[in-house]
Amino acid sequence: MKRISHWIAAATLVLSGAAAHAEPVTLDIWTIDRPDQYIYLLKDEFEQSHPDIKLNIKTVQFRDMVNDLARATATGESPDVTYIDNPEVALFASRGLLLDLAPMLAESNVIKKDDIFPGPLSSVTWDGKIYGVPRGANTLALYYNADMFKAKGLDPDNPPKTWDELYAAAKKLNDPAKNVYGMAFSAVATEEGTFQFLPWLQMAGGDYNKVDTEGGVKVLEFWSRLLDEKLASPDTLIRGQYDSTGTFNAGNAGMVISGPWELPRMTKEAKFDFRAALLPVPQEGAVRASALGEGDNVILATSKHPKEAFILLEFLYGKMPDVWNRFGFLPASKIQSNNPKIPAIYAVFEESMKYARNRGPHPEWPKISKAIYTAIQSALTHKSDPKTALATAQKQIDVVLKK
Repeated sequence: MKRISHWIAAATLVLSGAAAHAEPVTLDIWTIDRPDQYIYLLKDEFEQSHPDIKLNIKTVQFRDMVNDLARATATGESPDVTYIDNPEVALFASRGLLLDLAPMLAESNVIKKDDIFPGPLSSVTWDGKIYGVPRGANTLALYYNADMFKAKGLDPDNPPKTWDELYAAAKKLNDPAKNVYGMAFSAVATEEGTFQFLPWLQMAGGDYNKVDTEGGVKVLEFWSRLLDEKLASPDTLIRGQYDSTGTFNAGNAGMVISGPWELPRMTKEAKFDFRAALLPVPQEGAVRASALGEGDNVILATSKHPKEAFILLEFLYGKMPDVWNRFGFLPASKIQSNNPKIPAIYAVFEESMKYARNRGPHPEWPKISKAIYTAIQSALTHKSDPKTALATAQKQIDVVLKK
């Protein structure tokens, strides 16, 4: 009996030792971030505070995320946690591919649902359930080169407020001899093109579900004018917001439509006095609009480690007070930003968030977005006139919306 007792005691010791030295859980993370952004910069902090959880991070291009994620879920190779652009949460949630976080949120001492602003909260809500946690929020504004404004006789303290003023400023700033365009924006045939277009459409009286409007025609005519007169680069049709902003940072555009996520890079690259203003409106007194951007951290329904994945989401949410200074995001919840850097630009984006509108949500949002950015491309390349391009898009959108 003594031998058996000793054997049991020894076995218990071995098993408890094995448990104490168990391998950490590894979470597979997909992101659109580059190695100098967000999740990569927080990886070490998280692993140090949670030594039993390791992060295996993979970057997926923004334009590829939906298709790559769809393929991965079909083949059983999906990650535990991924970034999803906010209008596409409904696409995956409606197909049962995301974990409903409501039960975990109810028990969380870190994330309080009622503290999340209505716009970002609606972006992660589908059919009464919550499928993600916003990692921040962003929107669009007009950046401008104040030094260039002065050199061209423009008042940097009085940036363009209307489309006519924007056109006049772009014309003055345009300097082909120095390879400088009046302004830069993105009309690329991806979600980024739709993202940049919608606020203009909304200020002109339309929306994602009503694009064939007189206002929509005016937007495309205005954009066409900028391109046809070479006040904006022909590359506007093929480059995303990152490259558009890079043109501005290099001093090759006097103004750019972009978001706060570019500020960390802009502060390093732009060797001039840059400022920001609200998006110009069609005419004085017109309704304002801006885009609600940034994405959400979601847990895939197939994750074998939902508990650990939610611990990561809580950790990331806890960084909300610092997201402006570190990553160029606006807080997505009722949290005071920690002594925001560049306070004047922070104030512009904070004001712009009051007018930011969701894209959708709709479970077939990619089809709606494709109809919109295809119409933009068709009109700006003069394959069809703006009215025809938008009418074609409207028919496609109506089919999706089952009108």
